[in-house]
Amino acid sequence: MYAQERQQRIVERARVDGRADVAELAAEFDVTTETVRRDLTVLERHGLLRRVHGGAIPVERLGFEPGLADRDAVMTAEKERIAKAALAEVPREGAILLDAGTTTARLAEILPNDRELTVVTNAVPLVASLAVRPQITVLLLGGKVRGRTMAAVEDWTLRALADTFVDVAFLGANGISAERGLTTPDTGEAAVKRAMIQAARRVVVLADHTKAGNDCLARFGELSEVDCLITDSGLDADLADRIASAGPKVVRA
Repeated sequence: MYAQERQQRIVERARVDGRADVAELAAEFDVTTETVRRDLTVLERHGLLRRVHGGAIPVERLGFEPGLADRDAVMTAEKERIAKAALAEVPREGAILLDAGTTTARLAEILPNDRELTVVTNAVPLVASLAVRPQITVLLLGGKVRGRTMAAVEDWTLRALADTFVDVAFLGANGISAERGLTTPDTGEAAVKRAMIQAARRVVVLADHTKAGNDCLARFGELSEVDCLITDSGLDADLADRIASAGPKVVRA
């Protein structure tokens, strides 16, 4: 197993279990504890984990979040499958809302060229690629841009969303649980996501399986407000059933 693959699995383990233990990881991967500690050091430098005695915990548990580039390099195959599955929720014409995030960005990349769409987004990186496509009208929500996620947030964003109504909102989430709903580490982004839910006829959440069972600092919605959760096949079937019982249809791509 290559180091990068092992490190990705360590991040997944930490997000699912809430903690990654050095001794357990060394036994699982059949490597030395020193190798695991070096992996944890690399992941901490990338902002994905925080070292604690005997192991590491995901930064989301501390109210932190990794940067856009670091998140974009994790769970890439799963995010691409999720984006492809999300195409079934894109209308033939009309308005959609794309939340900032690495999975919603993949959906933006593969939006069909045969549909007349208005795309409303607070994700600054999406604008350049979408605006040059003649069949798509892009409306960028203004506001303060967070450097960590390149998402527009705060009052200007919220005022624009108050006067917006779309057919479908595609949202990301850092945490999803049947008990606490949808969560994210930043309160500013939570407020914007909450407004996005109110601005949409249908709400579709795109999130890989490592977000399920995870709880972050700020809650922005209940599962009963979500029409569909599109995740990947790594989501445990029992957990998928618990989430579905709270409201949304669960699609495992």
